[in-house]
Amino acid sequence: MDLTGGSTLARTPLAPSSDVSSSGIAPSRAVPSGTVPSGAASSGAVPSGTVPSGAASSSRAASSRAVPSAVTAVPGVTAVPGVPAARSAAGVRGGGGGGRGAARPVVTELRLSAFAGHRGAVHALGPVTLFSGPSGSGKSTMLRAYEALARLGAGDSLDEVFPDAADCVPERARPDAQGRRGFRIGCTVDGPVGPVHLDLAVQAEPRLRIVGERLTGRGRTLLATALRDPGRSTVQAEWHTAGATPVTRAPLPDDLLGTALLPLRVAGKTPGQLEVLAAAEQVVIGLRSAFPCDPRPEGMRAAVLPGEGRLRRDCANLAEVLHRTHTACPRRHHRLAAVAGAGCAGPVTGIGVQELPEGFVRAVLERGGRPATPLGRLGDGELRYLALALTLLTGPGVLAMDRIAEVPDAMQSLTLLADGLDRGLDRRQVRELLGLAVSIAADGHIRVVGTVGEGGEGEARRVPEVTVVDLGE
Repeated sequence: MDLTGGSTLARTPLAPSSDVSSSGIAPSRAVPSGTVPSGAASSGAVPSGTVPSGAASSSRAASSRAVPSAVTAVPGVTAVPGVPAARSAAGVRGGGGGGRGAARPVVTELRLSAFAGHRGAVHALGPVTLFSGPSGSGKSTMLRAYEALARLGAGDSLDEVFPDAADCVPERARPDAQGRRGFRIGCTVDGPVGPVHLDLAVQAEPRLRIVGERLTGRGRTLLATALRDPGRSTVQAEWHTAGATPVTRAPLPDDLLGTALLPLRVAGKTPGQLEVLAAAEQVVIGLRSAFPCDPRPEGMRAAVLPGEGRLRRDCANLAEVLHRTHTACPRRHHRLAAVAGAGCAGPVTGIGVQELPEGFVRAVLERGGRPATPLGRLGDGELRYLALALTLLTGPGVLAMDRIAEVPDAMQSLTLLADGLDRGLDRRQVRELLGLAVSIAADGHIRVVGTVGEGGEGEARRVPEVTVVDLGE
C-alpha cells in the first residue's frame, strides 16, 4: 500500500496492498499538483492554501482536544437536536450485524504493516482481547501501537508519541535511495457510520514526520495525504467533497494526525463533506476512548492526600480514588468490595477509607468484626487485582484520561489497555478478573485489550467470551 501519494482520491485503490518496501515506507511520489476546481466556494469547501502560521501548534489545541462538532446531518439519519448526526445515528442504528454500524465507536482491528518486529500483522479486536505468546513475540508492541494511535487521535504530536521512533522501524528495513526508513500502522474503527479504516505511514529517519495517511469508509477514500516537498513541514492532503468539487486539496502539518484536523478544514456543507466529518469523528472518538493501565504495587501502599480522585496510569493514587468512590459512587464501591472478596486472601466485607493526621487517607479492607487490613499490607498481586477491577468498574470520569466531554457517556466505549494483565496474579485472580471483564464488556461500555503470559493464557482460553491471539503461532 502506497500511502505517500502518487494518485488523487479518484484513482486511489480501495483495497490496500500489504506490500512493504525494504525501508518500511513506500517510496514517495509527488501528488498531482493543482488548485481546487472552480465552484469550491459554492460547495462549501475550505479553500486550499498554506497552513496559517503556528498551525502545527495551534491545531492540536483547537481541534484534536475537541470532538468534531461540524457534523450536523448524515444521509438517512434523523439528527437529534444538539447532538452531531454521527452520534444521533448511534441511537437508531443497531449494534452491528447486517452491515449496520455499532452503537458506539470502537476499534475493531489493529494493523501493524511494518512496525518493530511485526510485518503484515492484522488482528481483529473483540470486547475482551488478549495477546499471548513467548517473550519477544511482540505482545507489548501490539499495545504500544494501539496507544500510539490513540494519542495521535487525541492530538499529541509525533515526537511526543514516538520519542524513540527509530526503535519502531523493522530491523531488516533498509533505507531507500533518499536514506529514509519508517514504519506503518493502522486500525479500523466501527461505529454508527460503519467500519472506517485509518492507515498511517511514518518516516522515522532522517527526520520524524508523517508521509502518508489514508482514511477510507464505505468503499471510498475520504482523506489521503502525501509528502510532496521534503523541504517543507507539510503534507499535501486531499479529502472527499462531492458536489461541484469532487475533492479539496490543502496542506496539513506533517507531525499531527490529519484525521483529527479535518474539523478545522472541512465546512460540512455538502453530503461528501458530511461523510468525511462523520468518519473522522468516529475514528477520533474510538481512538481517544482508551486508558492504558499498568498498576505498580510499590507506589500504591502509602497514604495519600485527597485530590480530584482520578486514577492514574500506575494506580499509585488508589487510596485517593477509593476515598472518592466511597462517597460519590457507593454502588460501584460496594460492587468492588464484593469483587475484592473473590480475589483477596481472608474474609472481606467491605472497602473502607481511614482519615489520618495531616489530611492523609488510606484505604483498608474491612474484615467483618476483625481488625481492618490497610491496603499497604496486601501482596503485589492483590493490589494489582484491586486496581484493575476498579478500572473496569469505573469510567472516564474516574480515570486520569482525556475525557470527550462533548460526547454523552452513553455513546462512548472505554477501552482498557492492560499490558501484562496477569502479572503477579494467581490463577484464581485471573479467572475472577476475566469474569468481571466479560460481564462489564457485555453492555458495550467497556472493552479490554491486554497481554498475558502462559498462566493467564490458560485461564483466558477457558472463557469462551475472551478472544486469545497467540503471536507465537
